[in-house]
Amino acid sequence: MIAASLRAERVRAGLSLTEVARRAGLAKSTLSQLESGTGNPSLETLWALCVALEIPFSRLLAASRPPVQVIRAGEGPAIGSAQSDYRATLLAASPPGARRDVYSIAAEPGPQRSSAPHMPGVVEHVVIGAGRALVGTADEPVELHPGDYISYPADVPHVFRALEPGTRAVLVSEHS
Repeated sequence: MIAASLRAERVRAGLSLTEVARRAGLAKSTLSQLESGTGNPSLETLWALCVALEIPFSRLLAASRPPVQVIRAGEGPAIGSAQSDYRATLLAASPPGARRDVYSIAAEPGPQRSSAPHMPGVVEHVVIGAGRALVGTADEPVELHPGDYISYPADVPHVFRALEPGTRAVLVSEHS
């Protein structure tokens, strides 16, 4: 699904493999492998490609969905981080006319998940369900506990670092 979505979005944008790879800071061969379905991209690589293509992350993972949808814990399209023990599972992609995506986050203590800036105007909202985490802009992350909420601009460098085993959160990415 990711391979077909990448190619479709690149073609839709009218960009060459070389140009998208340059904008994302990747080798052209890496992008070619991803589009052919032979690569295994990290979360960071996919985010860089989304920024280069100026699309929401969910567009790479979202398939058409029925009006009523249930995603059981541990199911759904998940992408892992190359930097840390962090997995984002797309729960709800932004439908036409709406501008938000919803993710379930599972993270473990260790290196923080550092995110490069997303497209201009993107805001992230996080609610911690279990554990503790440092979340927010890279220069001012905030320690959150179960039930705590934070909203921060995601068009600047930002982080998520689990401070306890079994840290779980819901992340809403809002596009302007």
